Amino acid sequence: MSNFSRRQFVMLMSAAAAGTAVAPMGLLNARRAIAQGTCNTASFTVPGFGTPTPKLPNNTKSLGAFANIPLITLPDKFQYTAISIRGDVMSDGAIVPGNHDGMAAFQGRSGNYILVRNHERSIGGSGTIAPNGKEYDSFTGGSKGGGTTTVEVDRNGQVVRHYVSLAGTIRNCAGGLTPWGSWISSEENVAIPTVGLQGYDARVTKKHGYNFEVPAELGQAVDPIPLVAMGRMNHEAVSVDPQSGYIFETEDRGDSAYYKFVPKVGKPNKFGDLQRGGDLYAMVIKPGQRSDCTGALIPTGGTNDRGGSFRGVDTRGLGANGSGSLLPFLGQPLRVEWVKLDDVDPAEDTLRYEALAKGAAVWYRGEGAWYHQGKHYWVCSNAGDAAEGQVWAYDPRTETVTLVVESTSENLLDGPDNITVARDGTLYLCEDGSEGTQGAPNASQRVIGVDASGGLFEFCRNIIPAGVSGNNAEFAGACFSQNGKYMYVNSQGGGITYCIWRTDNRSIALNGATA
Repeated sequence: MSNFSRRQFVMLMSAAAAGTAVAPMGLLNARRAIAQGTCNTASFTVPGFGTPTPKLPNNTKSLGAFANIPLITLPDKFQYTAISIRGDVMSDGAIVPGNHDGMAAFQGRSGNYILVRNHERSIGGSGTIAPNGKEYDSFTGGSKGGGTTTVEVDRNGQVVRHYVSLAGTIRNCAGGLTPWGSWISSEENVAIPTVGLQGYDARVTKKHGYNFEVPAELGQAVDPIPLVAMGRMNHEAVSVDPQSGYIFETEDRGDSAYYKFVPKVGKPNKFGDLQRGGDLYAMVIKPGQRSDCTGALIPTGGTNDRGGSFRGVDTRGLGANGSGSLLPFLGQPLRVEWVKLDDVDPAEDTLRYEALAKGAAVWYRGEGAWYHQGKHYWVCSNAGDAAEGQVWAYDPRTETVTLVVESTSENLLDGPDNITVARDGTLYLCEDGSEGTQGAPNASQRVIGVDASGGLFEFCRNIIPAGVSGNNAEFAGACFSQNGKYMYVNSQGGGITYCIWRTDNRSIALNGATA
């Protein structure tokens, strides 16, 4: 048995027979069971930190409409606060906008923790307003959009100050943190002010579809400068490689590419270096590779969302109208290369079409991304044979990409979106799924952990009651403090940021290690 002991195999099969295992899923360590010449990828749940139960926030009395009701479930020995809620007045006098989304945590100079938080707001009505007047697009008719806010949090999970840090952008969905102390905020919108072109919107005065860099501790709204060389597209998230300085980008489209940005400055080390430009590439999975498990040829070719054909590898899976299943390739490193893109700032939303025409692999709804110990993880939210989501990992040292998770049941994992990785290597996935059937295991959105063996566990669940804003809202923006003791995560629809930590002050680590 390859990379898998007979004892482990028997244990997993016994668990399956007992009902504790679940439908096939990729194992994070690519463990494979081979029985009677057939590859089987066993999938299973694990206890994690124990069964989550409803809990009141520590600051419940100060929460207005959210007071005195449990908002989330957590395992035993965990506690939380609910902070910087939509509608609160911030330190700069602005109002906390809603639609909390992607986020990162930084160690502040004062010893407190700094959160830079996206707001996935479209144009119209109230939105993110910069008190200092620094807005990328003023829009027309008084409309506002998305942007970022920055929240300083102390060790008791309380807000020290919060303020607008980016404004005048649209649908800031995710992004990524940099090693030099900034957040790259990504627009998931490609509106343009040009009549007659795809994406025309009379309310905008500038082209959209860019990344913006936000320093973690600026104290006010940044002068918003689009990072044009990183591509104009329906951005989702980025992960920055601390060794090379390269930045990897996801795109939320049904026929998206996966991108690599090589900064012109070489290895960036400070805010502003990315404004000097660089080159953009798209990932190509080398065709002709076969499954180590079944011998199946990796699927290639298909049509993009405008009916054009492409010839590259199709990773989308059967449930996403892909050309073939990727399940036979679970846990198998696939060789990749990169193609350079020329028109990185197209007039219309066509960047991915150039990539696919040059042989780039196609992905279904690239979403959250995170770097951890040499690998770049990202989510394809509704990809896979069951259209319930995948997680991929790119290793730049070996130039390979590996499918590490593919959900085959919404009760296991329902449309993962944002992702983060704990210090112990545990993946945490924020669901953005169908919300299931009332009373079903997935009737509310959850944060799902994936441990080092590939086992899945529920870490927390949204239980805001029906009739209260934020009921069944997705989680987003999960991230950890640098010492691993605090997890921060957003309820998007509720417009809430949660600060979660253990009552025994230990790290949030499955092995029980202390920081």
